[in-house]
Amino acid sequence: MKMLGRQLAAARRAKGLSQPGLAAALNIHEETVASIEQGRRVLKLDMAELFDEFLETKGMLAAGVANLPEVDQFPLWAEEYIEQEREAIALSLYANQTLPGLLQTEAYARAVLRERVPAYDHEEIETKLAGRLGRQEILQRKSPPTVSFIIWEPVLHLVVGGPGVKAGQLRHLRRVADLPCVSVQFLTLDSASHAGLDGPFVLLETPDHQHLAYIEGQRGSQWVSDADEVSILARKYAMLRTQALNTDHSMGLLDSLLGEQ
Repeated sequence: MKMLGRQLAAARRAKGLSQPGLAAALNIHEETVASIEQGRRVLKLDMAELFDEFLETKGMLAAGVANLPEVDQFPLWAEEYIEQEREAIALSLYANQTLPGLLQTEAYARAVLRERVPAYDHEEIETKLAGRLGRQEILQRKSPPTVSFIIWEPVLHLVVGGPGVKAGQLRHLRRVADLPCVSVQFLTLDSASHAGLDGPFVLLETPDHQHLAYIEGQRGSQWVSDADEVSILARKYAMLRTQALNTDHSMGLLDSLLGEQ
């Protein structure tokens, strides 16, 4: 990815173009060009072909994309997800284990991090906690992304950190759910259908309307950029939205749980 980025930068400079100039000429986001040139974003085949045609690189970039090792096509680092999350114009998150990091209070996030096996040391917990809470600023921006959450009901009943942490987390969740950029739905325990049994995932739309997915498991994480695979996850999410309570009824469920605290 870094090698392809350097090749793109060299071809751009040979044409006498700046990053903003190339982005404007091809009607794409300037940050997209910068991210690809720095090796932080996957260069997909259709965009490689677009660059090749405009920069007259005779298929060089497309050939490079076609021969990328799989590990480079699907980066496994959470840091890459955090960067994409920061830039995304739309996020759709399905959670069935804990509340997503964007919704967590400091106390809840610390309690979740303390459950890690093998355990983080104190410094690691504080570092990761600061990073997790810092991500939440995207919800408070002047122009925030559109964010949709679908959460399986058992997550709401977790007492990670104790009853006080749980109560504070539910109150915080209720406040965040009222933000105009956010929608929250709950898939109830008594639902006869459940399209998310294979586990949690995230769908992202980038500023240049690239659609990606991110899956995190026990021993690692995976980016999904293949259009067919992203489509499958998007269809799962669409089905989950029909199976979950609508937003009004979801807030009714949350209010009833808050009344029990």
